[in-house]
This record gives sequence, C-alpha cells and structure tokens, in this order.
Amino acid sequence: MLLTRRIVYDAPNKPGPPLRFVTHSHRVQELAQRLGWFPAARYTNLRDVKRFDGCLGFLDIDWRNYCFRRHLEAARLTRPLITVARDIVDRRRIYETLDEAEELSNFARFIVIVPKDKRLQHDLEHEIPSKFLLGFSVPTRYGGTEIPPEAFKRPVHLLGGRPEVQRRFARVLKVFSMDCNRFTLDAAFGDYFDGTIFRPHPTGGYERCLKDSLRNIDALWSGYTRPVLEG
Repeated sequence: MLLTRRIVYDAPNKPGPPLRFVTHSHRVQELAQRLGWFPAARYTNLRDVKRFDGCLGFLDIDWRNYCFRRHLEAARLTRPLITVARDIVDRRRIYETLDEAEELSNFARFIVIVPKDKRLQHDLEHEIPSKFLLGFSVPTRYGGTEIPPEAFKRPVHLLGGRPEVQRRFARVLKVFSMDCNRFTLDAAFGDYFDGTIFRPHPTGGYERCLKDSLRNIDALWSGYTRPVLEG
C-alpha cells in the first residue's frame, strides 16, 4: 500500500503525459494500471478500488445527486491524489464550492474546480484561487463546459468525453490530468478506439478492445508533456 501510494503521489513531479484515470471495474483498472493509468472511483462506489489497498488516483463525484458529506468521508477514507469539487453552475454559489474545496484539500493533494456558469468566463483567475486545478467538462450529448477553452489559463483536468475530442482540446488547454471511461462502453459492444474513431475490433473480444483502446489513447498523447504543478 505505501509503495503504491508513493508511486501515485510522486507522479506529478515526474515529466510525462497527462495523468490518466479510468473509473470502472477492477478488471479494467488493472489493465489500465499496467499502462501507467491510475485507479479512480466515484465517492458513491469505492468497491472496485478496495483491492488497490485504498490507494486512489482520482475521486470523482455524482454531480447530478451531489452530497458533500459523503464525498468528504470518501476522501478521508481514500486520500486521493485528485478529487473534484461540486460544479459551479451558478456564479452566486461559487463560495459554497470554494469552502467545500478547502475542506476536501485536507484529504486530497489536488482539488479540481469545475466552472460551468458562462458568467465566470472572464473571471476564472480572479475568482478561483490559483492553488486549485480547473476542470473542463468535455462536451458530450449529456452536457459539458460552455465556457470557451481559451478562458482557461492554468492547468486543467479534462472530465470525460471521447478520447480524440479530449486530445483536440489539448491544443488550447494545458492538460495536467484526464479521466476517460468512454472506451469501456464501446468495448462491451465489440468496438475499440483505433486512434481516430471507434470501430468494430478486427479480432473482437472485450479485453482485447480495452487493451487496444488504452494503447491507442496513450499514443494520442505521445509527445505531449503535462504542465508542472506545485504542491
């Protein structure tokens, strides 16, 4: 446990691609770890990371039905490298999110603040303390960040979305870390990410789809170096 935790917590200090996280079954996370990804979980379901001795790379939230007390307790139990605070969907509630982020910072090394109210786009650096990462929710059919990526001046965590879309946003954003689960959904139907699009795997098989998708996602980020953070 201590060795694994040291590896996770030393990662930001070493050069390399963005830190990659996947929130899924233990089987998926074990495959991903072999390629340098880190285990992740929602605070509502820590079952699949118990076999990693409670060492967590990324603690995600249930943003539709958010409960701060449950999130805080999960952070206390898992001590993640990164966790994400409540989305700021209304600028008038920004200080509620920042207060919660301060509490979460007692148990996580980095806290992600996700601004979604478009009225914040010109004030991100002024309103959100520099010690926090910014979160950019990659647009999907379920929603996403409507603030233009050019407004994000500091390092960001990419939240969800398709792998090729995530990489495209990195042309503008300084990507420190990212979580990506999309490839796990396609693998269940025999599809994999080929580096450009999702398509049927030529050989097939759930695990083969997962492995090849992970390798191709990593290849997308070849040559990209994440920004250095303090802390």
